[in-house]
Amino acid sequence: MYFPEEKLTEIRNTANISDIISERVVLKKAGKDLVGLCPFHSEKTPSFTVSPAKQIFHCFGCGAGGNVFSFLMKYDGIGFVEAVQSLARRYGIQLPSSEMTPAQKKIVSERDRLFDLNKQIMMFYKEQLSDRSIGKTGREYLEKRGFNQEIIDQFSLGFAPDGWDSLIGFFRKIKTSQALAEKTGLIIPKKNKGFYDRFRNRIMFPIYDVTNQIIGFGGRVLDDSKPKYLNSPETIIYNKSRSLYGVQAAKEKARETGHIYIVEGYFDLLALQQHGIKNSVATLGTSLTPDHVRMLKRGFAQKSFLVFDSDDAGLKAAHRSISIFMNEGMDAAVIVLPKGYDPDSYIFKNGRDAFLQASEKAFSMMEFLVETAVKIHGLSMEGKVRIISDLKEPLSQINDAVAKSIYIKYLAERLNIDETAIFEKIKSVKQNQPAGRFKQNQECVSSESEGPSISSEMLRFEKQIISMMLQFPEILPEIENKRVLDYFIDKRLVAIGHLIVEVPPPRAGDVAGLMNRLDSVELQKMIASLVITDEAWDRDNCEKLLAQFINSRQRRENSLLSQIKAAEESKDETLLFSLLKKKQEQLINR
Repeated sequence: MYFPEEKLTEIRNTANISDIISERVVLKKAGKDLVGLCPFHSEKTPSFTVSPAKQIFHCFGCGAGGNVFSFLMKYDGIGFVEAVQSLARRYGIQLPSSEMTPAQKKIVSERDRLFDLNKQIMMFYKEQLSDRSIGKTGREYLEKRGFNQEIIDQFSLGFAPDGWDSLIGFFRKIKTSQALAEKTGLIIPKKNKGFYDRFRNRIMFPIYDVTNQIIGFGGRVLDDSKPKYLNSPETIIYNKSRSLYGVQAAKEKARETGHIYIVEGYFDLLALQQHGIKNSVATLGTSLTPDHVRMLKRGFAQKSFLVFDSDDAGLKAAHRSISIFMNEGMDAAVIVLPKGYDPDSYIFKNGRDAFLQASEKAFSMMEFLVETAVKIHGLSMEGKVRIISDLKEPLSQINDAVAKSIYIKYLAERLNIDETAIFEKIKSVKQNQPAGRFKQNQECVSSESEGPSISSEMLRFEKQIISMMLQFPEILPEIENKRVLDYFIDKRLVAIGHLIVEVPPPRAGDVAGLMNRLDSVELQKMIASLVITDEAWDRDNCEKLLAQFINSRQRRENSLLSQIKAAEESKDETLLFSLLKKKQEQLINR
């Protein structure tokens, strides 16, 4: 897919990278840059840097980097075309379509057409709820549950009529193609021919993403029918493991307070919101995932409060979630409500103040795990053995050695036993887990270096020269005249260097623009790492660096030739073969 460079530049200049990233990551000012916790790996100290001046980002921890398009591609899991289209649509920039084939136009517009269609569907369900006759049972149900008109309007609640083809009729009315309608996931194919509505006789909840786009829907029956709750299936714009209900309404208050409440159901979330607990979100019929926790930690808050139902299922859900919070390095606490309550019923009966008091008494993660185990097994000798057996798995999954040690100490003191015994029990779990993860990481690291082997000193030289070329484009004619890139060994840096030289000097300093010309994510990351930190370049410094680099390379080549000659004279064929191979690698690289 081709987009004119001037159009990509217009989008990049309009869509400030710091605005886009700050919707998903909490950023703080650090000089002229912005820093925050990286959304792409677990960390406790911010190493993720955004440069508004250069319109790029780079993580010093995991190496992720690029421009605004790269960020959206990695964070939202979309392609380059979708990232460009998304930003263009958001900022009202018209993209040319004459260069696209019919198939390309279809791919580019599908996400946007689904967003637009979902908005129309939301309006349809809202109208059904407002209809004096059709929506009567839905309105009465919401009123009985205690929800006021303000919260109904804020979250655009609607009603799916009790019929098999109400939505299908709406699709016909607005002339929506069958193919697009089916991609919403809201209609289901019949066994023989035709379709029927997925949602019938249900209160409808539009699900928004962090940018306020409707990505899917949820529905709840008005009686005890099963399933009580039903969600849209996953689509190209809706992923349950990365979506949370109410996130669009919670983000500002969560950032302000530094903490967020997580509940399980739609009505639990609406009840908290109606009572002024604005920093609250809900899961969407699935367990909390690492992606959920990363999204909350990077973009919203430093601490989460889990507020699940007080029944066994709710406590088990909290239990499952704790190891995820521990591994992602996010502080979490568990609010245990009195028996028989869920967040919805509790806050409606007892009020906002009682809920906030309950949150002040919340258990820390380890306290919750230990105390629930003690409650189940007791503190007899047999009970202590069972408690350790229950907790060895979640403790073994904690990667942070310091945190693990603290938790084990707490457990040992609570059970009045030796820490060593618990360590040994956890160690046995680790030994029984399948190996392979470390090996994969090793392979990943080794695959980063391409081409002939290169010393750390020469790699530093080459990186410094590329950084200079990007930040002081006036030196590019000198780079060409002295054929500096011919002396490079690292093939990745050679590719970047040639691309910079090909770009006219006035545009060479446009780092974010240069990234658009690279298909390789690795090369984009490397460029970001080289220019995220400013260096004061002038012509004298540049020429000194080039002279030092060329002299060093020539000395190494002369030394290699001398070694080859010596090996020939001594008739050391093994050494000679090795040296000639090195020389051949140099020539091939050039």
